[in-house]
Amino acid sequence: MHNHLTPKFSVITVTYNAEKVLEDTLQSVISQTYRHVEYIIVDGASKDGTIKIIDKYRERIHTVVSEPDKGLYDAMNKGIALATGNYLCFLNAGDSFHEDDTLQQMVHSIKGNELPDILYGETAIVDQQSHFLRMRRLSAPEVLSWKSFKQGMLVCHQAFFAKRDLVEPYDLNYRFSSDFDWCIRVMKKAHTLHNTHLTIIDYLEEGLTTQNHKASLRERFRIMTKHYGLVSTIIHHAWFVMRAVLKK
Repeated sequence: MHNHLTPKFSVITVTYNAEKVLEDTLQSVISQTYRHVEYIIVDGASKDGTIKIIDKYRERIHTVVSEPDKGLYDAMNKGIALATGNYLCFLNAGDSFHEDDTLQQMVHSIKGNELPDILYGETAIVDQQSHFLRMRRLSAPEVLSWKSFKQGMLVCHQAFFAKRDLVEPYDLNYRFSSDFDWCIRVMKKAHTLHNTHLTIIDYLEEGLTTQNHKASLRERFRIMTKHYGLVSTIIHHAWFVMRAVLKK
């Protein structure tokens, strides 16, 4: 017998000049078979056709904000402030739910009659045509805790659903890796972290992060030092360097 939990998901999509990739994301949200979904779009005053695409689907979107912001994490903080669901999910423009019934499957995977603090799963990497390329290199651990991210970001941010009442704003001092810090902070407060054992997200492979890769790694080092201490962080970074060398 299935449980009768019906958590509400607040799906937040942050956009800026995303007309090329936004439609797939919108369609993947509004075609979810699970009905308890609130869809929020926070646009940074796009100059391209992004708003035109949003307008096509506006009656299926609960909240649309379009105004200048101070970057990605500032926009995500606006999304947090607008959300009313049990769980928050950040689905960037270009990313999609893996199946039309992904949210339904996630709810069915919950055993018992208590909602876990965090739901998480796997991420598939896809190309611009939504063709499967490979699974994400780091796979979700069977058991997740706030110490897991000593090994790196083992769960993709999009496949990490946190209860809204555990969530704090993103730290705008980090420009590239604030989601890494955010996930650790949420996990520190969480008691129950539930592995759905599902592929949740199709993540669009993109070049953007590579150009900010060094800055992003420096931020991650600072974040890991803050949460795990300097010695532990240096030891784990030595392993990251080794792993990179061995892969070449």
